[in-house]
Amino acid sequence: MPDEQAHTVLTTAWDVGLRYFDTAPWYGFGSAEEHLGQALAGRPGLILSSKVGRVLRADIPPHPTQLTADGTPGFHTSSGLNVEYDYSYDGVMRSFEDSLRRLRVDRLDMLLIHDPDVVGVTVSDIMMRGGYRALDELRAQGVVGAIGAGMNQWEMPAEFIREGDFDVFLLAGRYTLLEQTSLEEFLPLCEARGVSIVIGGVYNSGVLAEPRAGARYNYSPASSEVLSRAQAIAAVCTRHGIPLKAAALQFPLAHPAVASVLVAGREPAHISENLQLMDVEIPPAFWAELKAEGLLHADAPVPASCGETFELWKPTI
Repeated sequence: MPDEQAHTVLTTAWDVGLRYFDTAPWYGFGSAEEHLGQALAGRPGLILSSKVGRVLRADIPPHPTQLTADGTPGFHTSSGLNVEYDYSYDGVMRSFEDSLRRLRVDRLDMLLIHDPDVVGVTVSDIMMRGGYRALDELRAQGVVGAIGAGMNQWEMPAEFIREGDFDVFLLAGRYTLLEQTSLEEFLPLCEARGVSIVIGGVYNSGVLAEPRAGARYNYSPASSEVLSRAQAIAAVCTRHGIPLKAAALQFPLAHPAVASVLVAGREPAHISENLQLMDVEIPPAFWAELKAEGLLHADAPVPASCGETFELWKPTI
């Protein structure tokens, strides 16, 4: 994405009232943080989360996770930096300091351990090798407001909660209109411990945006089973005259542990569309039919009434 386009998207988001922005060194190998810093640093009310675990270096070759199966880059970026996975005390501190520099800020509201499962790093590794200690120290110093992890699974975050003192988790793809696998164990645990959740991946990589042949789920082509379920949900939406994306976007916010939902867009028009989807009125009968059809967990909290107003950010963290 050209720099000018990225900055236009960010400033448009700010101008329409969005205040919470999530990023990571992994995104664009530093360029996402740089764009955010250039476009929004210094604005009052800006809420930022970034991540640790992937340190960026110019003196190393690409990590295998940066490459596709045929050895070509998985992301197109102008960055000359490559990724070193490091969840140690020193690695967390270096990643944090690098992020502050790229973002042009002196503190972060949230700092999250990023995808340790990708390279087989365990909760015990992070607790014992000093990564957690670094996060705890940064929080105690006040340069980080809240600590947690950002992952595409809920089992490891649940283990984190039991092993340490965490404030917030970014859960991507595991509490959506398509799947609520985290509802029975993880989300109740968060409620009991007073841990807030930011939900990412509400469209499950695209299958809940447009459930057609070739749609993606969890970053890969959707299976026939997943596609069939998404299409069944879409059919209920059609019967009630509701955009599928509106239901997918609004659903997670009804859970009391959820503080915010993340959505992204390459164009300013995507931001406007998402805000419009948040304003779509969804009647209780829609949620009831999804549950009756077995397409939504029977115990999943849903918006209580037609036209319920959501905060863009519930200040619970």
